[in-house]
Amino acid sequence: MSPDARVNVVEELNNMEPFRFHVYACDQQKPDGVPGCAARGSAMTIDALRKEIAARGLVDDVQLTTCGSLGLCERGPNLVVYPEGIWYSGVKPEDVPEIVESHLQQGRPVARLVNSDASALENEIRTNRDKYVAGLRARDASGVMPDDLMQTIRGFQESRVVLSAIELDVFSAVGEGATAAQVANTIAADHRATEMLLNALTALGLLVKIDDVFSATPVSNRFLTSGGQNDARAAMMHTVGLWQRWSTLTQAVRSGSGANADRDADWTRWFIAAMHRNASERARAVVEAVGTAGVSRMLDVGGGSGAYSIAFAKANDALRAEVFDLESVLPLARGYISDAGMEARVTTRAGDLRRGTFGNDYDLVLVSAICHMLSADENRALLKRCLAALRSGGRVVVQDFILNREKTAPRTGVLFSLNMLVGTEEGASYSEDEYRAWMSAAGFRDVNRIGLVGPTSLMVGSNP
Repeated sequence: MSPDARVNVVEELNNMEPFRFHVYACDQQKPDGVPGCAARGSAMTIDALRKEIAARGLVDDVQLTTCGSLGLCERGPNLVVYPEGIWYSGVKPEDVPEIVESHLQQGRPVARLVNSDASALENEIRTNRDKYVAGLRARDASGVMPDDLMQTIRGFQESRVVLSAIELDVFSAVGEGATAAQVANTIAADHRATEMLLNALTALGLLVKIDDVFSATPVSNRFLTSGGQNDARAAMMHTVGLWQRWSTLTQAVRSGSGANADRDADWTRWFIAAMHRNASERARAVVEAVGTAGVSRMLDVGGGSGAYSIAFAKANDALRAEVFDLESVLPLARGYISDAGMEARVTTRAGDLRRGTFGNDYDLVLVSAICHMLSADENRALLKRCLAALRSGGRVVVQDFILNREKTAPRTGVLFSLNMLVGTEEGASYSEDEYRAWMSAAGFRDVNRIGLVGPTSLMVGSNP
C-alpha cells in the first residue's frame, strides 16, 4: 500500500467516529490495598459524568465508556477524552461539571487536571504495568490463590449481608437517615451488631454513612426499601428463603435429592411475588416472540401470578386467558389480575398440573418456569396433556432454562439446576435435545427453539 493510500485509510477511519467526543473512564476493580481508580471513587465520578452529560443534552455528542486500568493507578480516577487524546487524572465528582462544560461543550480542556507531559505519562504507565506484572508473577510463584477464584469462594459473605438486611427490612428502617441505634430500635436488634451490618452495607455501596448517620443510596432506596419506586423486597424474600436450601447442597449431592420443606403461606406469597417480578420483566419479550395472531383462548399452566396471561391479553383484545394453578396460589393470582384491571379477560382455575386433564380447544398453552420443577417422566406426561388440550394447529410454548447438549451452559441455567436439586425431589434444568425429544414423542410437530435476551429460551411445538 502506498503512503498516500495509507493516509486515505487513516482519514476514513477518523471520519467513522460517530460521536464528537469519546470518554474512557477507568473503573477496574482491584483487590483491597491495591491502588486503583475504583478504590479512589471512580464509580461516583462516572455517575456524575453520566448525569452531567445527560443534563446538558450531550448524549448524542459524547460516548462514555468504562474501561480497565489506564496505568495511572495512584492518581485516579482517570479519564481519556478522544479524539484529542487528553488524559485527566484525579477527577472528582465536583470536577465533572467543569470538564463537561469547558472541554465537551466548548472544546477547552481543563488544564489543571490534564497530564501534559507525554514522556512522563508514558514512563509512569510503563512503571505501573511492570510493577503489576512482577506482582502477579510473585504471587503465582508463591502459590497464592487467584483473586477471582477467592472472590467466588467468598461470594456468600456479601450475599448474606444483603439478604439479612432484606430479611430485617433494614433499608426501610434507615429511611431518609438514621443512626445505628435508631435502626436497631426499629428492627428490634442489637445495637452493636446492627452497626456492624450497616457498616458492611456501606462498604458494599448500598448505604452512605456521614457523621454516624446512615442513608440509602438511590439503588437501595428504589429496589430494597418497602414502598420504594420498584420495591422488590417481597420478591427478594424468596431468595432469603433459598439460603437454607442451598446450605443443604452437599447432602443433596450425596443423596440425589433435596429435602422436603414446609411451604407455608409466607413462602407461597414470597415465591409468587418473585415469580411475578421475573415474569413481568420478561412478558413483553415472550409475547412478541410468540405472537397473538389467531389466539382467542389461552391456558397458562402453573401460571402463578398470571403475569404472562395479563401480558398476552393486553396484546390482543380478543384473547381470553385462564390461569391454571393450585388452590393456594389463586387468591394471589386474582389480586395481581385485579391490580392489572384484567378480571374480565383473565380467569383462574384450580388444579394440579401433575395429574388430570386441562380441558380442550385452546389455541395456545403456555408452560413457563414449570418444567425445571419436574422429573423427565413428569415432563413427558405434562406435554402429552398439553397436546390434548390444544385445538388442531394450536401451539404449546415452553419457557425455561434451555441448556446446551453438554449441560454446561448457559451459566445461570446450570446453577439453577442445582437450585432445583436442593429444592425439589427430581427437578433440574434440561437441554434443548431433551425438550425436542419429549415434544416430538408427545406428538408435537414443527418443534423449534426461539432465543430470548437473557438466560431463558422458548421451545415451541404445534398440534398437527
